[in-house]
Amino acid sequence: MPELAAHVRDVPVNQIREITEAAWRTPGALVLSIGEPGFPLPRHVLDAGMACLDRDETNYTPNAGIPGLREAFAARFREQQGVDVGADRVYVVAGAQQGLHLAMSLLLSPGDEILIPNPGYPTFAMTARLLNAEPVGYPLYPGHGFQPRTEDIEALITDRTRVLVLNSPSNPLGAVLGRDLTRELMELARRHDLWVISDECYEAFTYDVPHISPARFDGGTRGEARVFTSLTLSKTYGLTGLRIGALVCPPELKQQMDNVMESIVSCVAAPPQYAALAALTGPQDYVQHASRHYRENRDAASAVLDAKGIPYLQAQGAFYLWADLSHASGGDVRGWVRRFLADAGVALAPGTAFGSIGEGWVRIALCGQKQDLLEGLSRLPARTGLE
Repeated sequence: MPELAAHVRDVPVNQIREITEAAWRTPGALVLSIGEPGFPLPRHVLDAGMACLDRDETNYTPNAGIPGLREAFAARFREQQGVDVGADRVYVVAGAQQGLHLAMSLLLSPGDEILIPNPGYPTFAMTARLLNAEPVGYPLYPGHGFQPRTEDIEALITDRTRVLVLNSPSNPLGAVLGRDLTRELMELARRHDLWVISDECYEAFTYDVPHISPARFDGGTRGEARVFTSLTLSKTYGLTGLRIGALVCPPELKQQMDNVMESIVSCVAAPPQYAALAALTGPQDYVQHASRHYRENRDAASAVLDAKGIPYLQAQGAFYLWADLSHASGGDVRGWVRRFLADAGVALAPGTAFGSIGEGWVRIALCGQKQDLLEGLSRLPARTGLE
């Protein structure tokens, strides 16, 4: 058999999927390793998708998506972030992951470098490698609240650096970038003429702090604009399996966007687009209920970790807790979560899934039932003494 391309062989295993699929094969396991919202979808969202099938609207849609959905995404972004975005800058994509791939395909040539957070979502690096680009992790240290520092990022910039990836609210950390830091990071990108990909999958879920999109500090013209904003309805409305999101692009890129979209996926299926349109324009009870549930689960989980003496980062957004299990993991958290699943029947995402700085840490998903969450955390080994 001929060999696969080198850049495919170099793509690492996604350790989140590794432990989660092991848990799915383990009878009775409590799965706290994956961000899967657990609420039934609103009836009006399901009805809109099924009505599309009933009227046999199953043909191609425009590359960029149906006009009503593009406008709905743009309207929500304008309302929440105060950014003057027209529907012509919105591309409907098959989930945020396809949007990230689309953006990187536009911006990265072989050998280019892309700056990604460490710890950060695994597919930032995986997607870059599939494009023959080089992911370079910028550090998010515990001592600085896992917030990026502009001087750390600037020290990593070379003549091959093309893109800076920002993620707020953060997966896996639950950290949120403040207004001043977001502005500083955008100024850094302008100084070095970098594109910015802003992953805002969890923008609907922040707790006592606002979500500030980098697009607020972007230039308004083609010569100045540099931000690609990645949005999804997977988390906001629980539409994980429908694979629907949006990429908000700098102006005047229509032809390039159409070409790349055509080559990757052509267009998104019509039924998920109409379901998404109903979600964005209909009642918002689901989002409000989910936000309350995630906050309550965060507070309940924090109390368990406090009682066990386990350090963690207080989540300001998303629906994860980032907890320090170094007292138990012995320098190999990937191996420890496997043993913990086998011995305790609980799946947690190892911190090393998100980068080298994640060694000793775990990501705990807060989006499931509170009873399962608290039962799973009750089985964690307490931190005692000087550990």
